[in-house]
Parts: sequence; structure tokens; C-alpha cells
Amino acid sequence: MSAPGPDPAAPVGREATHVTLSREDVVHVARLARLDLSDEEVELFTAQHVAALDLSHLEPSSHPIALDNVLRPDQPRPSLDRDEVLAAAPDVEDYRFRVPRIVGDAP
Repeated sequence: MSAPGPDPAAPVGREATHVTLSREDVVHVARLARLDLSDEEVELFTAQHVAALDLSHLEPSSHPIALDNVLRPDQPRPSLDRDEVLAAAPDVEDYRFRVPRIVGDAP
């Protein structure tokens, strides 16, 4: 359960409202960030306060830096020779790759 947010009646952008994080919040955020915090670090961060900031002028985003598509254009080109590829496969059945079953029987 998260601590309550800043007081909506407080002046925004001038006086910082402090929000205390719970131990569960710190552990949850650390797990999301893939951080392996010691118990001492969790206690340290739990005791710290987060200053509420006026972020009303910012648009919500999922990444701090704009990302561009870095994929190359899709262009047709000759594919590999099927016989050559199947010759290198560890197991072939009916002119296809044969792989071990990883799921139960098909319906």
C-alpha cells in the first residue's frame, strides 16, 4: 500500500510536500528496476522522503528520451536454399525441422 500523495491544497511548485515510502514500496520499485538491495539499503530508502514536484506541465511518457524506429527497411532478397538449410538441421521429418515436443498432445 502506498503512502498518500501530496496535499492538493498545498501550493504547487513552491513548497515541497514530503511523502514517505513504505518498505513494500521500496522493495517493489527495486524489483521493477532489477536492483538487488540489501536490508540496510531498503531501510535507508524507506526512511528517506520524496519531494512532490509540480509535473503538471509534462506529458506522461514511458521513456525519458524519444525513441525512433531503428529497424532497416524491409526489402525482398533471396532466401536460403531449403535443402542446404535442412542438411544442417539436427533432425528433419517430412522436409521440415523436427523439434522436441514442449507442450502436451495437440487436440
